Amino acid sequence: MEPIVVGIIALVVGAVAGVIFGRWKLTNQQRTTGQSLLTQAEATSKTILENAGKEANQLVEDANQRAQNKLDEADNHISRRRKELEQEDDALSRRRVQLDKRMDDIERRSERMEQREQQLSKRQSALDRKANELKTQQEEQMEEMQRIAQMTMEEARSSVLETAEKEARNDMARIIRQVEAEAREEADRRAREIISMVVQRLASEHVSEISVSVVTLPNDEMKGRIIGRNGRNIRSFEIATGVDVVVDDTPEAVTISSFDPVRREVAKRTMSKLVADGRIHPARIEKLVSDTQAEVNEMLREEGESAAYITGVHGLHPEIIKLLGQLKFRTSYGQNQHAHAIETAHLAGMIAAELGANVDVAKAGGLLHDIGKAIDHEIEGTHAIIGSDFIKRYGVSEDIVNCVAAHHHEVEPTCVEAYIVEAADAISGARPGARRESLENYVKRVKMLEEIANGFEGVEQSYALQAGREVRILVRPDEIDDLGALELAKNVAKQIEDSMQYPGQIKVHVIRETRAIDYAK
Repeated sequence: MEPIVVGIIALVVGAVAGVIFGRWKLTNQQRTTGQSLLTQAEATSKTILENAGKEANQLVEDANQRAQNKLDEADNHISRRRKELEQEDDALSRRRVQLDKRMDDIERRSERMEQREQQLSKRQSALDRKANELKTQQEEQMEEMQRIAQMTMEEARSSVLETAEKEARNDMARIIRQVEAEAREEADRRAREIISMVVQRLASEHVSEISVSVVTLPNDEMKGRIIGRNGRNIRSFEIATGVDVVVDDTPEAVTISSFDPVRREVAKRTMSKLVADGRIHPARIEKLVSDTQAEVNEMLREEGESAAYITGVHGLHPEIIKLLGQLKFRTSYGQNQHAHAIETAHLAGMIAAELGANVDVAKAGGLLHDIGKAIDHEIEGTHAIIGSDFIKRYGVSEDIVNCVAAHHHEVEPTCVEAYIVEAADAISGARPGARRESLENYVKRVKMLEEIANGFEGVEQSYALQAGREVRILVRPDEIDDLGALELAKNVAKQIEDSMQYPGQIKVHVIRETRAIDYAK
């Protein structure tokens, strides 16, 4: 910038010098003109010098400002880098402290392992000594038995083995009973804690909903209009809805019968609309049936979405949502399956949270575990297998499919969430008052329980108690020992699981007692 200023100044000075030099050669008139030009040149040069000075000052200020900005940026970059280095240094220090702690823990664990190995070595030495002592005592016992009983080695060996086997069986039965009692006590305690917390956190309605297929009429004259001339109205209604309409002597009411609960609901709503409208003829019936079918389908979708939203299960296929909504019209022993599915999902999710399992899988398995009941009247098979096959077609994960298929032990559970869904289903369906059972089914189940128990050898009598939730078996003590009683209880329970369907669980109680009888003469 300074060479520009110097050049401008030199140019101005040269112009002024040229004017002064030429002034001496001019005439007076020219001198006068030159004087004015000189004055103008001086003013112009002065202006140029002032502008050049301003521009030079501005260029200097801009250069200084850019240099200052560069310095500020460099300072900021150095500050940020310094902070990053300090943070990295802090992180390295923390990691160094953590590594020191881990090394200390590893050293302490190594010391404990060495101490345990020493203790185990001592115990092993003690066991070896005891084994040697037992071996010596056994040899002495065998020699004494041979001396007293005058038996051969083979005979003595057979006698000792028989005695040892009997003692081992008694010890085995005692140990099995002790281990089972301890495991049962601990499992019951832990299960009570988990279930009590889950039940306290669950707030759901326990009222059973019952589908009623009876349509009330304003008067008995409406029955004739429903039947129509030569029965054309009732035939059109039955063909359009797929149900049977029973018009009997019941005052001011007609009964709708169908194995499909959704069809029954469509027929009931259509009949109510026809009765309210009063215009009953085949064309009107077909239109109302079509409108009601669309209305019910929309309601099924809304019910399915509501269940999925309430339980927090997302990403289900629309067909699964629709089938889930059909459970609104399905009951099992008086318990509404839609409410039962929601309740089971909540219970399974809370139990999974307590146990550290996958809450999403447990909730989805609980919500969908009985979805096969919506179509089990159309497809052959059990509702668990039907439901698992249905949801598998729509990309549901394998763990959720296994939860649905295994909740009645028809397939083996492959994940812990399957056991959780089974437990939640039992809590929701087997609690007192949740379901009711017909007298015929109750008598059949009790009779079948006693037949299964009486079919095993050594059983003297069996009784079904507590409304078929317990079977008590009396065995002959001379035919079944303590270990055999344990095996019998497991075998009876296994056969009940394989051959019967029942809500909740059934307790198998085997009783073995020895009675000594004598007579005083």
